[in-house]
Amino acid sequence: MTLLQRVPLSIRILTAMLLGFVVGGYSSTVYESVSALADAFVLLLQMTALPYIALSLMVGIGRLSALEARSTFKQSLSVLLILMLTVVAFILLAPIAFPDWENAEFYSANTIKVGAEFDLVSLFIPANPFNAFANALIPSVVLFSVFLGVGLMTLPRKLSTLLFLDTIKDAVANVNGIVMRFAPVGVFCIAWRAAATVESSQIDGLLVYVVTAAVLVLLLAFIVLPAIVAVVTPFGYRQIVKASREAMITAFATGSFFVVIPVIVEKTKALIVETNPLPVRVDKVSGIVVPISFSLPVGGKLLALLFTLFAAWFSGAYISAGDYANLLLVGIPQLFATPTIAMPTLLELFNVSGAMFDFFLVAENLIVGRLGAVLSVMFSTCLPLLIATSMVKKTTFKWRKFGRYLVLIPLFSIVTFLALRYTFDAITYQYQGYTKFIERDFILGDVKTTHLDRADDQGPIGLTSADVLTRIKQRGFIRVGYYRDDLPYSFNNNKGKLVGFDIEIMNQLAADLGVAVEFVKIYHKEAAQLLDSGYLDITTGIPVIPDSMKTYTLTVPYSTQAIAFIVEDKRRAEFVRWSEILKREDLIIGIPETFYYRDAIKRHFTRGKAWEIATPRLFFREEYKHIDAMLFGAPTASAWTLINPGYTVVVPKPVQPPLSMAFPIGRTDRGFELFMRNWIHMKKQSKMLDRLFDYWIGGKES
Repeated sequence: MTLLQRVPLSIRILTAMLLGFVVGGYSSTVYESVSALADAFVLLLQMTALPYIALSLMVGIGRLSALEARSTFKQSLSVLLILMLTVVAFILLAPIAFPDWENAEFYSANTIKVGAEFDLVSLFIPANPFNAFANALIPSVVLFSVFLGVGLMTLPRKLSTLLFLDTIKDAVANVNGIVMRFAPVGVFCIAWRAAATVESSQIDGLLVYVVTAAVLVLLLAFIVLPAIVAVVTPFGYRQIVKASREAMITAFATGSFFVVIPVIVEKTKALIVETNPLPVRVDKVSGIVVPISFSLPVGGKLLALLFTLFAAWFSGAYISAGDYANLLLVGIPQLFATPTIAMPTLLELFNVSGAMFDFFLVAENLIVGRLGAVLSVMFSTCLPLLIATSMVKKTTFKWRKFGRYLVLIPLFSIVTFLALRYTFDAITYQYQGYTKFIERDFILGDVKTTHLDRADDQGPIGLTSADVLTRIKQRGFIRVGYYRDDLPYSFNNNKGKLVGFDIEIMNQLAADLGVAVEFVKIYHKEAAQLLDSGYLDITTGIPVIPDSMKTYTLTVPYSTQAIAFIVEDKRRAEFVRWSEILKREDLIIGIPETFYYRDAIKRHFTRGKAWEIATPRLFFREEYKHIDAMLFGAPTASAWTLINPGYTVVVPKPVQPPLSMAFPIGRTDRGFELFMRNWIHMKKQSKMLDRLFDYWIGGKES
C-alpha cells in the first residue's frame, strides 16, 4: 500500500477540492479538458445512482415479511417526523440573523410569472415506469420500486429473484466504488470550474442568505443531528461523522445528494452491522429508507423554506404567525418536487415578487445547493441509524446528556444567529439599487444630440406639406419629444445625460436614418398638437389604450408592460388579488395620466376611487399619502421603487394581459408609419430591442 493510499479517501477528496478552489481563484480560464472531466465524473456518479436506488428498494422491501414491513414503516415514520421537525424548527429560528436593510430590485420577467401548478399525482405515480427511469423522475421511480418490492414480499418463490436483483445491486455498488476512486480528480476539476466561473457581483445581494444558510447547515449537520443520534443510540459522534464524511465532501463538491446515495447506504449498513451483530437483519433498513428519503421533503430540500423567509425579509414583506403556519402546511408538500420547481409557489405564499427567483437560482448555483446536499447526507445518515436502533430495541436514552443538549444547543444557536445579525448590522451596508440605476449610460453608442427643455415657440404651427422622412433629411436631425418623469424610458443619469430605454432606441433610429437627434421635453397634453403641426416627428412610447389610439397614430408595439401596483412594503398583502382590490370601498388608487384609460376605470373601479395624477413623482410626496397605491406598468413601477426602496411592486393575481407600448407619430404621414413598422420589426428580429430591454429595464449588465 502506497503512502497516498494510506490517506483516507475523504481527506484526499477534501484536499483536491481545496486545491481546485485555489487554482480556479487565481485563474479565470477553464480548459475544455477540465470541464469535460468534471462533467464526466458527475455523469459517472449519476449512472449508478438511479439503478442503485431502484434495486435497493426492490430487494430491501421484497425481503421483508408483512409484519416486518409494518414495523419498519411505523418506526420510520416516527423517526422521520422527529428529525424533520427538528430541522424545520432551526430553519424558523434562523431569520433572527437577518438585519434591517432596505432594498429594491430591477424589473424581471419573473415579477409577473405565474408558477407552474404543482401536480403531486403526476409527480409520484408513473403511468409509464420506463419514462420515469429515462427522465430521472425520482419520486415516480421510488414509488414504482416500492410497489415492486411489496409485490415481491408475498411471492412463495422470491428468493431466486431477490438473489439475482441483489447481485445486480452489488455490481452497481462495485461500479460506484470504482468511480469513487477517481473522486479526487473529478472533485478537483469541479472546484476549479466553480471558482473560475463565479462572478463576485452575484454574491453582493446574497451575503446575508448564504452566510445564514452556511451557519444553519453547520449547526444541523455537525451538532444537532449527530447529537440526537448519539444521545439515543449506541453510535458515537465520531462514528456518525466518519460514516458520512466521504459522502458529505463529495456531495458538497458535486452539489448533488443523489449521486452519493450508494455511498450512504453502504457506509450506514456497515456501521449498523458493526454495532448490531445480531440475527435480526436490520442492516437492510439503509437500502430502503435512504433511497426513499431522496424524494421526501427532508434534509437539504428544507433550505427552500429558509430562502422563502429570506425573500420575504429582503422584499420587506410583513410575516405573521399565520404566514409561518401557511409556509409549513402548504409549502412543505411542494418540496416533494425539486426546490427549483417549488420555489415560485413558495414565493407566492408571501406575495413576494417572482424576481426573487433569480436570486434563488444564483444562490443555489453558487454554494447553497452544495450546502443543502451536505445537510441531506447527514439527515439520511442519521435516519437509518435511528430506525435500526429502534427496531432492535437498543435505544439508550441518556437523560442527563439530553437535558444538557436541550438547553445548550438551542441557546448556542440563538446566540450564533444574533451574533450574525450584529455582524451584518456592523457592516457598512449601502443600498446600491439607486446608484446602479442612475449611473446607466448607452451601450450601443451615441449620435450627435441636442436637447430642449421645452418646445420652440418658433416651430411650425400648421400642417406641413413635406412627409416626415423628407423633413428629417432636409433638417439633418429627427426631433423627438420625451415625457417628464418617464422612468426608465427617459431620464437624466448622474452626469446629467438624457438616457433610457426609449432614448437609446431613438438614438439608434437616428443612426439608421443617418441624421442627428434633437430631444424636446414635453407634457403629455402637448404631444398631439406638436406631432400634427410637424414640429415633432415622434415621441417616446406610451401604452396602447383606446384613449391614445383616438389621439395619435401609433407605431406597431415595440415592448409591453404588465399592470402592477406600487405600494408601501408593509401593505403588499392588501394588493395580491384583483377581486379583493376591486370590492374595497376605502382604497384610493393613483393612476398616471398615460395609463388613465377612462372607460376601463369607470367599469372596474366602481367601489373605490381612482385619481388621475400628472406624474408618478407626486405619489411619493407627503401631501399625497392619502393615495393608497399607484397603478402602473410593472417595468416602470420597478424603476420607481429603485428610487424609493420603501415601496414595492405587486402584480395582482390573476395576471392581466400586458399593455403594449408604441411610439406616437403624426396622423397624416402613412409613409413614416410604414417605415417605423418595418424598422421595429427589423430591430426585434436582430434582438436589439431585447438587449436594450434587458439592460435598461431588467438591470442586466451590457
